[in-house]
Amino acid sequence: MTKYGFLGLGIMGFAMASNLVRAGHDVTVWNRSPGKAKALAAAGARVGQTPRAVVAGADITFAMLADPEAARVVCFGKDGVLAGTGPGHDYIDLSTVDDDTSRTIAAAVTATGARFLEAPVSGTRKPAEDGTLIFLAAGDRSLYDAAAPAFDRMGKKRVYLGDIGQGARMKLIVNMIMGAMMASLGEGLTLAGKSGLDAETLLDVLDAGAMACPMFKGKGAMIGKGDFSANFPLKHMQKDLRLAVLLGDELRQPLNVIAAANEDYKRAMAAGFADEDMCAVAKAVRS
Repeated sequence: MTKYGFLGLGIMGFAMASNLVRAGHDVTVWNRSPGKAKALAAAGARVGQTPRAVVAGADITFAMLADPEAARVVCFGKDGVLAGTGPGHDYIDLSTVDDDTSRTIAAAVTATGARFLEAPVSGTRKPAEDGTLIFLAAGDRSLYDAAAPAFDRMGKKRVYLGDIGQGARMKLIVNMIMGAMMASLGEGLTLAGKSGLDAETLLDVLDAGAMACPMFKGKGAMIGKGDFSANFPLKHMQKDLRLAVLLGDELRQPLNVIAAANEDYKRAMAAGFADEDMCAVAKAVRS
């Protein structure tokens, strides 16, 4: 039986690791704050004391970390991933990072003789809990194939995109579109309210036409209820928009809509909504 490691037990990581444990896989977990690791231990997981220990004891280790800085610290820090990798101890980073961070980690990991794959996910808390995420993988194809049983337990679709960096780029592009759509929905709901129109009626009209999508339906309902509990924290969306704008700069591609949406999220961050759901951008739009 393949032994899996899992680093990072935030909103997404906890749900993903839980699905592996429930499926009967041998899983060792680590989290910077130990509380969530203890909860998974009660469900049957082992708990590693450091990323190094987890990677060294696993055949394949997944990491689901908050941002590029966290991904680099967990990889290169004291008792980090790099100290535990080597032939037979492979590493898959599921975090949403920029392509330069992914390539830097990939080069360091593969230099030890281990295989590396980037596989950021499309989806938020509910898909993570339901095992219906989408994996956007790039890097070592043999590792992609070897990890297929775990991917298929945690998600409903996986795609292989080629060289390292392409998975990171695809994820940023997917998220930048989603972020702009969410900001647009916030503006639409605000304008409807100021026009004397009912927000639920607007959502019904959207749901009946070409713009029907689960995000508008779900996030629109959250906004209507004033429920901004985080499924996808707003601070993470703003980070992804910032990285997308940087990618546009790198490739000399104007991203006028995305840059404007990023300003809405920055305003929402400044207003204190960073740890709320990304749909809290609607509150910043209203103000």
